Formats: sequence, structure tokens, C-alpha cells
Amino acid sequence: MLKFYTIFAPSFLKMIRLLIFIGIVLALDFYALQSFRSVTKNPWVTSIYVLCSILVLGNIVYQSVTFDRSSGINHSFYTAFALFVLLYVPKFILIVVMFGEDVFRLFEAIFNKITSQSSTSVPFFKGRRKVLGQLALGVAAIPFLSILYGITKGKYNFKVLKYTLFFDDLPHEFDGYKITQISDIHSGSFDKKAKIEYAIDLINEQESDVIMFTGDLVNSKTSEMEPWKATFSKLSAKDGIFSVLGNHDYGDYTRWPSKEDKEKNFQDMLKLQEQMGFQLLLDEARFIEKKGARIAVIGVENWGKGFKQKGDLKKATSQISDDDFKILLSHDPSHWEYEVTKDKLHYHLTLSGHTHGMQFGIEIPGLVKWSPIKWRYKYWAGLYEQDGEYLNVNRGFGFLAFPGRVGIWPEITVITLKKGKYEVK
Repeated sequence: MLKFYTIFAPSFLKMIRLLIFIGIVLALDFYALQSFRSVTKNPWVTSIYVLCSILVLGNIVYQSVTFDRSSGINHSFYTAFALFVLLYVPKFILIVVMFGEDVFRLFEAIFNKITSQSSTSVPFFKGRRKVLGQLALGVAAIPFLSILYGITKGKYNFKVLKYTLFFDDLPHEFDGYKITQISDIHSGSFDKKAKIEYAIDLINEQESDVIMFTGDLVNSKTSEMEPWKATFSKLSAKDGIFSVLGNHDYGDYTRWPSKEDKEKNFQDMLKLQEQMGFQLLLDEARFIEKKGARIAVIGVENWGKGFKQKGDLKKATSQISDDDFKILLSHDPSHWEYEVTKDKLHYHLTLSGHTHGMQFGIEIPGLVKWSPIKWRYKYWAGLYEQDGEYLNVNRGFGFLAFPGRVGIWPEITVITLKKGKYEVK
């Protein structure tokens, strides 16, 4: 019995979950169709609506069933997922608006039934209001167009975000020192070489003293970076490029024929970073020196709440003194929350990534900063400060799973260090 469960249960449970998913989606589709038909009676329009729903739903189900984790990159699945999001997010908004009307219609019908004195037979429900259906379609068009832009243009809409941070104890020799941070490259998702080359040129144009990469070079396999190795090898900074590993760089999210294959992939990752000119920090520190002064660059392996917790902060700082000015590279911002800020050492600046800002949200500088990822991560995008220690969470260079970005654009961060009282500009 145990053997039977071990062999068949995972597939059986997966199928049950898939059937439940299909059932829920079909129920929502049926309801959305009724709402849609209140706006237009044209059979051709209705037929196109139904056909698109069937094709998109059928495609995402097919890709889910046939998805092979051992294959690594799966652009077909990404495309199917993108089409599903494109069609069903606006449809969900349509359903919410129309359901709200139906609730009102129900109370209206009950009230009319109770108060009506007429013996004439009238329908219990009044028909749906066409103007409300038109309004719902108009509202649904906003996320539809936003997602469409995010898939076609937004994922390569690179933004350079600049901050100036002041520190009392920054060595004078590093006053004005400029750092460019990139994170979450996810090379396995790229599909346009010209856009990536543009981004590399944009990074180099910042003419920073140093470049720091905070993990997730690939989605699953080191081989995903091979076609892009020459492009990223063009990155250049006077004091070099420092890097750390992210949770995706260990090869944990794909099936390997053997432990030896997985280990080879990891060793290939280490070699690849060296070949590209990245100084990979594996729970260790290096010093950047200028005219007898120095700052410490500390890099830890991945440590994340709910993810791989391999990073060893104590080991990484074994050669660091209290007086050193410290810049920490740690992929997951939850590390800063749970360990870094509680450590006896004072880390002046921590650079992280990982969240991608969920690749979806609304950001209007000075007014709105929101993404669903905030329900998972307290520190999810941008600059944060606690007791004189700063954390910058980069929104990511690339994208993963959903091949697009909506409102949360790919980020290149430029941070200038200045000597002076704690301040952010």
C-alpha cells in the first residue's frame, strides 16, 4: 500500500488539483459569459470570446500536464501562463463588477416581491443593466492593456534609480564612491539580445567605481547563461564586479539525473562567474582600498525565510573588524530582517534582490508604492533604513515565470556614498 501511494499519489494529487482548478475556472467562465452577453447579443463576438477562453485555458492545462522540470527553460509554459494572465485577470475584474450588480439585483428583487401589490406576473429578476456591463468592460480593459504592455515592452523597460547615502564614518577617501547594483538576471528567460545589450551599455554608462550583483544568474541551470556570457562579460568597473549566489543558482528547481550532475552544474556556475569576471563571494569578504583606507565587501550564500538558508554571516565576517565600513551582499532581504540587523556588527549598507517586486504593482514616486508581494515580504523594493543601517532591495534585472513586468520595471541601482550625517537623497 505504501509503495502504491509513493508511486501514484503525487500524480494523482496533481490531477485532482488540476481538475479542481479547471472546474473553478469553467464556473467563472460561465458566469463571465452571462455577464458578457448582457453587453452584446452579437453571436460572432460571443463565439470569439468563448473560443479564446477555450484555447487559452486548454493551452495552460496542456502545458501544466506536460511540463518537465528536468528540461530547465520552458518558454512554451511561460507563453501559456502569460496568455492566461492576460485574459483572466481582466475577466476576473469583469466578474467582480457584474457580481456586485447581481447582489444588488437580488436585494432589489426581494424588496419588490415583498412590497409589490400587483397580481400581474413579472420576472423575479430585472435584466442586467447594459451601461454597467459597458463600464465593467471599460474597467477590465485597463489591466488588459497594462498586462499586454508588460509582456511586450515592460519586461525590458530598464530604469536607473539613483540614491545618495551619507555616513559619518565613511572613510574620506571613499567620499563620492559610486556603486551600481544589479540583481536577478534570470538569463533563462531572455528572448531579445538587443534589449539585453542595451541594458549592459546602460550599466556601463553609469561609470560606477564598482558593480555588485546580488544573485540569481539563471532560472535553473548554468547552461542558460552560456548564450549570454559574452554579453555580460562586457560589464566593466574600475574596482571590478562582486557577486553572490541566489536561490536559483544552486539548481534546486529542476530534476537532475544524479547528484553528480547537480554538483557539476554548481561547479560550472562557479567557473562561469569567474570567466565573466565576477568575483563570487561565498561566505567571505574582500577589501577595496584607496590611499591606505578601505571598505569591506561581504558576500554570503543564499539565506532566505522559507528558502535555502546556507549563508553563514559569522564565517563571512571572520576577518572583519568593528571599525570597517561594511557593504553586505545578501540575495534575500529577509536575511536583513531576521539576522543582519540583529548581528553585533554594524552593516552600513546591505544589497539584496530576490522579490522582483513580484513583477506587478503600482509605483508613483512620493504617492503610491504597492505590490501583492508586500504581503510576503516586509522589505520588498527600494531603500529601507533601521538604526543607521541601510537595505536596498533591487527590483531585478530579468523576469521569471510570467514573461513580463507590469508597473514594477527592471532596475539598475546606482548608489553614491558620501561622507556626512545620515541622510538619503
